[in-house]
Amino acid sequence: MAEKRVFTLSQVSQHKSKRDCWLVINGRVLNVTSFLDDHPGGEEVLLEVAGKDATKEFINIGHSNAAQNMLAKYQVGVLQGYVIKEADGTEGALAQEPKKKEMSAFVIKGDQSPKYAAFLEFFVPLLVAGSYFCYRYASQIV
Repeated sequence: MAEKRVFTLSQVSQHKSKRDCWLVINGRVLNVTSFLDDHPGGEEVLLEVAGKDATKEFINIGHSNAAQNMLAKYQVGVLQGYVIKEADGTEGALAQEPKKKEMSAFVIKGDQSPKYAAFLEFFVPLLVAGSYFCYRYASQIV
């Protein structure tokens, strides 16, 4: 696409029907109307985010590289305030959000238990219960 049109989010939000379905992913404005029937997750998934910025949903699902490369096929423009950088001439592109204050957070990985711990947590109580019932059965026979 030689010339990229710039859209605002309010302009994109006017295209949220089954006949005219647009959404934003990574700053790219996409017209996915023709893709509704072909989407592997069904058209309902796209219609839920139609007219909105669907970047978070797109990333959370974990789309394949092939799906990410398809974005350029449906691109009709760029969201205002975004700069699309082409990655080494390939169709996959990265978007940079406008500079704004960011908040950082630390992630604490709480589960440092060994892999066999789940095995023990399940089988030790099972072994104890089995031993109890064997003892009860053996004490009734004697």
